[in-house]
Amino acid sequence: MATKRPSTTTPDERGEGDELHQGVKRGERMTTATGTPLGDGQNSLKVGDRGPTLLEDFALRDKIFHFDHERIPERVVHARGYSAHATLECLDAIPDLTRAAPFQAKGKKTEAFVRFSTVAGNLGSPDLARDVRGFAVKMYTEEGNWDLVGNNIPVFFIQDAMKFPDLVHAVKEEQDRGWPQAASAHDTFWDFVSLMPESTHMLLWAMSDRAIPRSFRFMEGFGVHTYRFVNADGDATFVKFHWKPRQGMQSVVWNEALKINGADPDFHRRDLYAAIESGDLPQWDLGVQVFDDAFADEFDFDVLDATKLIPEEVLPVRIIARLTLDRVVDNMFAENEQVAFGTHNVIPGIDFSNDPLLQGRNFSYLDTQLKRLGSTNFTQLPVNAPRCPVMHFQRDGHMQTDPQLGRGNYEPNSLTGDDRGPRADVVQGYQSVMREEQGPTRRLRAESFADHYSQARQFFLSQTEVEQGHIVDAFSFELAKVEDPKIRTRMLGNLRNVHEDLAQGVADKLAMPLPEAAEAAVPTRTDLPESPALSILLNGPDSFAGRKLGVLVTNGSDKAVVRALASAFEDAGAVVEYVAPAIGPVKLKGGGTITPDHAIDGGPSVLFDAVALLPSADGATGLAGRASAQDFVSDAYAHHKFVGTGADAGALLAAAGVEPDDGFLDLASADDAAVFLTHCASLRHWDRDVRA
Repeated sequence: MATKRPSTTTPDERGEGDELHQGVKRGERMTTATGTPLGDGQNSLKVGDRGPTLLEDFALRDKIFHFDHERIPERVVHARGYSAHATLECLDAIPDLTRAAPFQAKGKKTEAFVRFSTVAGNLGSPDLARDVRGFAVKMYTEEGNWDLVGNNIPVFFIQDAMKFPDLVHAVKEEQDRGWPQAASAHDTFWDFVSLMPESTHMLLWAMSDRAIPRSFRFMEGFGVHTYRFVNADGDATFVKFHWKPRQGMQSVVWNEALKINGADPDFHRRDLYAAIESGDLPQWDLGVQVFDDAFADEFDFDVLDATKLIPEEVLPVRIIARLTLDRVVDNMFAENEQVAFGTHNVIPGIDFSNDPLLQGRNFSYLDTQLKRLGSTNFTQLPVNAPRCPVMHFQRDGHMQTDPQLGRGNYEPNSLTGDDRGPRADVVQGYQSVMREEQGPTRRLRAESFADHYSQARQFFLSQTEVEQGHIVDAFSFELAKVEDPKIRTRMLGNLRNVHEDLAQGVADKLAMPLPEAAEAAVPTRTDLPESPALSILLNGPDSFAGRKLGVLVTNGSDKAVVRALASAFEDAGAVVEYVAPAIGPVKLKGGGTITPDHAIDGGPSVLFDAVALLPSADGATGLAGRASAQDFVSDAYAHHKFVGTGADAGALLAAAGVEPDDGFLDLASADDAAVFLTHCASLRHWDRDVRA
């Protein structure tokens, strides 16, 4: 018979099966969910040593019960997300435009919570899918929670919420086969959008570099819809919201995105977490485009059409606040997964327009949260709970944790004191904008929504030549995955209405004849001016701050050069990480060692914004025979990155088959670090022709 194990354990005591039983420290006793202290968290209750488990084992039942139910339904869209706590600071008080609490006084700070996400993929999909990125901000104001639920693209695929289920069904994995995951490169998506010309403008954005951002930190955000500002006098104006990254915009190239997904499918999550934890706090300026009915009437397109934007050159963006991400989440499930956003969550000073897509979203979100979170009381979860007093006559329901006191649970009532309960505030409470609406009730699409190609053309022409090439490549890649040739033909016909060069470029890459242009309800306008604000490359950063340099080192690397390089880049606000043949310490020429952050097999150059090759002569020779080291160099070259080369890197360059160009900078001595840093501020050497 086995000896009975003592009831008190020590950190290093093991049971009869060699399982580790760690003792209690600082009173941290493990309990069941109801608080009963556990004497053993490793073993279920059995009959004898090897007998059956007893039904009376409440501790086992408690643990398994919670495990079995710890997953909730993931979001249908925006499932793959990552969040952070934030603070919104008012930079320009605008009480003349809105009574919204965050903008009443310069310097006023409002607690916020931000969630970034992809749209199409499931919770386990990779970060670098070609996709729209959600950009949702919850602001906890003293007059309730305001959710600005937007994207990193200012327009959308559809004009009416009636089509949203169709769009999502089309872009998700095909139901008869279950793939592809987190990808639009398949028949059902392109079949749908080729039959929906209103999608064309959004398609140009989705096939641009906007859909493969380098980091959440380096992308813009947009409210998408037209909303209303309302001031204390009840005067209303239209408004569109913009989030502009103070770190500058930056994307990756497609081949790089594919390889990042293979090397680190959590790349965006890891990047955001590391930046906040290191103190490099991401920031966005909140800007607004404010306009009245007269502007709306005179503008070239309908401001209620979510497939259209107002160019910044036509209506400048006014910066009114700054958002700073200042704390990572404490628990991914409790915050990132349970946070519940909704376009309908507004506060006094914010109101809606008649945008039919926005109106449908307002209707949809509550159903979504009820399905996912299981109760109408999801607003009591800490991440969703308002930071201001909440008083109402809504009662009970699953998981009610804030039972209201007093006798009255209805109004009007004639009770007094605490029994009376709250009342609506007809003076300071939320008031919807008074407006005249008239016309017959009909299911129709306004004629003012019918121009589907003009702004798509404007977007294409506003891109640099490099970005236009990426758009052509993206359309070609996606349509090449489409099995039905008539879908490709139909899409090319639509693209002819955008720009002949775009359509011809895609047709050439698909080896297809160019079909006739699709019939357009409204002829494409060719007089719209280019909008430089729509280009990423024309709005990039002016320094390498916030970016990452990967330094390849081996035993014998020159200590002076390595240290000078690290010092120059870190002083400029960049992150420096070391890659070596193995993860063990590297001995430097001149004394000292470096502990690398990555072994070469797990630290490809796609993880970095620029790289430096500083091996010793022997180290370069050793690396030259390794495929991962060759790829490190050739990928950096193919992805247009700047490359710093030490005096002994020649053997590695030769093995990678790379002929250095102006994007390769010598790092023969410590004095060269500053020159290399200056070049890296441009992020990419786009003059390199890697498609030849």
